[in-house]
Amino acid sequence: MSKLRRTRKKVIKSHLCSTQVREMNTSNSNDRARNSTQILTPPQLSSKMKHIKQEMAKNHLQFVRFEATDLHGVSRSKTIPAYFFQEKVTQGVFMPRGYLELIPNPKDNELNHIRATCFNSDIVLMPELSTFRVLPWVERTARVICDTFTVTGEPLLTSPRYMAKRQLNQLQDAGFSLFSAFLYDFCIFGVPEVINSKAVSFPASTFLYNHDQPFMQELVDGLYHTGATVESFSSSTRPGQMEICFLPEFGISSADNAFTLRTGVKEVARKYNYIASFFVETGFCNSGILSHSVWDVSGKKNMFCCSSGAEQLAGPGKKWLAGLLKHSAALSCLMAPAVSCRKRYCKDSKDLKATSVPTTWGYNDNSCAFNIKSHGGRGTQIENKLGSATANPYLVLAATVAAGLDGLQSCEDASVGAGDSTGIYQPPAAEIPLKLEDALVALEEDQCLRQALGETFIRYFVAMKKYELENEETDAERNKFLEYFI
Repeated sequence: MSKLRRTRKKVIKSHLCSTQVREMNTSNSNDRARNSTQILTPPQLSSKMKHIKQEMAKNHLQFVRFEATDLHGVSRSKTIPAYFFQEKVTQGVFMPRGYLELIPNPKDNELNHIRATCFNSDIVLMPELSTFRVLPWVERTARVICDTFTVTGEPLLTSPRYMAKRQLNQLQDAGFSLFSAFLYDFCIFGVPEVINSKAVSFPASTFLYNHDQPFMQELVDGLYHTGATVESFSSSTRPGQMEICFLPEFGISSADNAFTLRTGVKEVARKYNYIASFFVETGFCNSGILSHSVWDVSGKKNMFCCSSGAEQLAGPGKKWLAGLLKHSAALSCLMAPAVSCRKRYCKDSKDLKATSVPTTWGYNDNSCAFNIKSHGGRGTQIENKLGSATANPYLVLAATVAAGLDGLQSCEDASVGAGDSTGIYQPPAAEIPLKLEDALVALEEDQCLRQALGETFIRYFVAMKKYELENEETDAERNKFLEYFI
């Protein structure tokens, strides 16, 4: 009991109400994180808790979910009675590490867990109080997004949200900030029917013509009340397929909004006897686009915008895009992390024997991997269209920032044609692997992303994907996407 108290005290002292994790010191062999940049003082904590208690009383809340993302971007949570909330804010909530890392009994030589913390140990969920929201689609329940730590007080190095925060702090240290939003496609299926002893889910086809909107209206209104503002929604190209676009925000909020959608859409769909999924029955995954721009650290100037007002990228934007192109092969591994996700890369390819496709970019061209848009009232932005909707939004954000920041810092002498409005430094032969196995190799060989995301995460992610490739069949993957990847 004495040892448990000392451990609990250490976690509380190091991480009480931390709202932002600083970048990892990559020169340290143990991948230790530096101290948090912002910790609530006792008066600030008291004020926050007073406001939350008022919300809990006003809405007659009975339960609070402590949510954290697993490696796939799916919410893993523990729900506690509301009367224990204040205690858990300071002590944290314990959860088996395997809930977030997913591989059953990984081999010691594959993974480098800090301080030999084993896969079967507990981790601690520490809530970020600014994310406390009442859930409109669940009766008398609120949620709070958590950061994850080991019981020895170290940030969990495989935590996608931790890596996203760390990269955003790297960007801030360089004098910039990220303004971004996710755009997702997802499909709505009816309740599965058994045909010839096989469960079949049919699309809710009326959504193609917007005849049945109560479901989407409830979802959008609920997302707004959780802090995720939807800019637009519409039917998409296939029966039962919907598109939802969030309003851009600075910092980690865009990934938090996407994370909220992944759980919310499933829970609202069940109320209407639908199944919501990011998987398409044809065997493809829906798209998940990260639209983003880089601003100065004060958030007043878009660094992608050209002063002439022409449809082109300014110098920092060209360097950022060069970084995305340079690391596109490794990026694709994190943004299309399953066999089905990568099928759309080759849908327009005429070479059936091709093992890769060129990485494309263009202005106002939705067929490109990186689409530059200068219209819409927000200035120039880049759409990273490598991603599928099944990718973890925190990993998408972290990897995009790491690649773009490398372009900003390493392409100082990039030569651009003086008279070419679309001129840009581009590394030779940027290619996207079609096979997941080849993408995993590209990720392992990409020194920039290895350093940015950490050796521990890279080893773990690659081991997880190899395990999945060895143990999954097509039908099993289909069921996983329908039932697990909302």
